[in-house]
Amino acid sequence: MELAHEFTVSTPIDRAWAVLTDVERIAPCMPGAELTEVDGDTYHGLVKVKVGPITAQYKGTASFVEKDEAAHRAVLKAAGRDARGQGNASATVTAVMTEEEEGTRVAITTDMTVSGRVAQFGRGSWPMSPPGCCSSSSATSKPTSSDPPGRERPSSAGDALCYHRCRARREFRAP
Repeated sequence: MELAHEFTVSTPIDRAWAVLTDVERIAPCMPGAELTEVDGDTYHGLVKVKVGPITAQYKGTASFVEKDEAAHRAVLKAAGRDARGQGNASATVTAVMTEEEEGTRVAITTDMTVSGRVAQFGRGSWPMSPPGCCSSSSATSKPTSSDPPGRERPSSAGDALCYHRCRARREFRAP
């Protein structure tokens, strides 16, 4: 499953880069995520998700496979196993930042694979953001071949990413 989301923060690109690539600082912005250990460039943690009636807790690791400060592009690979042995999840998260007049535009693409019980519920069951965080019209997924040209589809997965964006925006502010 591929999730794509873009947003703008009113922060200079160098500051946005420093925050986005600081896993210890950004991890608490993700609902259900807990960073448990940092071992060099490898981050160990837990992620708890609820999809439909299923709750899963994945224990795994993440590390940057690319961190190009000049191009403002970072690629993070993560993989985990459900604590009850009922599936696996892996993701490659690519973030690209571009400087704009009003701040920094951040484009995040996540290529995610989930197996086991959670995968049975499909994309439409992924959690929604809390009420009032973002409107569903601002959270969209890439159109598919079955969508009319130029139309983006509302996506609950996009809404969840929008929630991350709302929480992460606080991190981009100067201390």
